[in-house]
Amino acid sequence: MTDAITYDLKDNIAQIGLDDGKVNAMSLPWFAALNGALDQAQKDAAGAVVIAGREGFYSAGLNLKVLPTLSPEELRTTLTRFGRTMLRVFTFPIPTVAAVTGHAVAGGDVLMLACDLRHVADGPFRLQLNEVAIGLSLPTWALVIAQAGITPRWHTEAILHARSYSPREALERGIVDAVAPAAHLLAQAREAATALTALDAIAYATSKSRLRAVVVNWADGLLETETLGRTPGEKP
Repeated sequence: MTDAITYDLKDNIAQIGLDDGKVNAMSLPWFAALNGALDQAQKDAAGAVVIAGREGFYSAGLNLKVLPTLSPEELRTTLTRFGRTMLRVFTFPIPTVAAVTGHAVAGGDVLMLACDLRHVADGPFRLQLNEVAIGLSLPTWALVIAQAGITPRWHTEAILHARSYSPREALERGIVDAVAPAAHLLAQAREAATALTALDAIAYATSKSRLRAVVVNWADGLLETETLGRTPGEKP
């Protein structure tokens, strides 16, 4: 792990903490650290995983200050690792709970949606897939995660229209599972995770894999092509 991403196992719950002291911006080292924490949770055979942010921020997504400084190869690697890491969370063989401590925007919103359950701090926070609003086409892997986490009634509004939600608005639409005062959020998320530890680990992992296999295999097959900025069928 790194200072920005921590890992702790207690009472059969693996808690992954996201705290870079800023907005929990994602980068290659960030993805490596998150994957390392997920590796450890599997090694420990944790009964459930809680992914928690820092006060005021879950994550603002990719580090947009760093991206323009990357070489084409570095950018391709970063975007590919981004997709594969989010898909790993989405298909993780251990139950996951997002403790959304504040703003979850772009990639941060995708990370939230990739978790099985989403508990959000009450407050003036923004939950938003903002890509279309800022001129970015969502890759198929992100759409697969968003479609699974957002009720179909709200797909157009949340995904295509890039609607920003407050925690309460997201709860009303079924996008998140619970809203709690910030001081009680982590305890509530851990309580939800504790309930999930009662599930049979093998049955859960197998059923989750089968439930999501078709869309994940489809998205994974397109991931590198879309990272290069091409549409399916377009020649290199």
